[in-house]
Amino acid sequence: MRFRKRNERTRAEVSTSSLNDIMFMLLLFFLIISTMVNPSVIKLTLPKSTSSEQTVAKKMVTVSVDKNLNYAVDDQPVAFPDLESVLAQKLAALNEPTVVLRVDNLLTIQDVVDVIDIGTKLHAKMVLSTQAKK
Repeated sequence: MRFRKRNERTRAEVSTSSLNDIMFMLLLFFLIISTMVNPSVIKLTLPKSTSSEQTVAKKMVTVSVDKNLNYAVDDQPVAFPDLESVLAQKLAALNEPTVVLRVDNLLTIQDVVDVIDIGTKLHAKMVLSTQAKK
């Protein structure tokens, strides 16, 4: 019996030349889809200033601060140390407590943040009032 040697072995080959193109297209697809799902990581509620007159359906409390740091709640003067207690009394009667901040544009950011911190302690929604550009 005579055995033959096989010099040529048949090997199964997988062509990987198009694999790079497929992986690149998948990468692009997932990058585009991931930006479309969440386009902005930081969610902000910005005040609209397209018109100076807007109708308000629900009751809000207004806090005004002038350039001399004189505070007023619904046009009644209040000292800063008493601001939290006065706001707590006003907001207790509201279902959805909302505070509209009317501050002078010459105030520092820290002065505005101090008032926002008080509203945050009282679990109130804070809205910054703006003036329409002319």
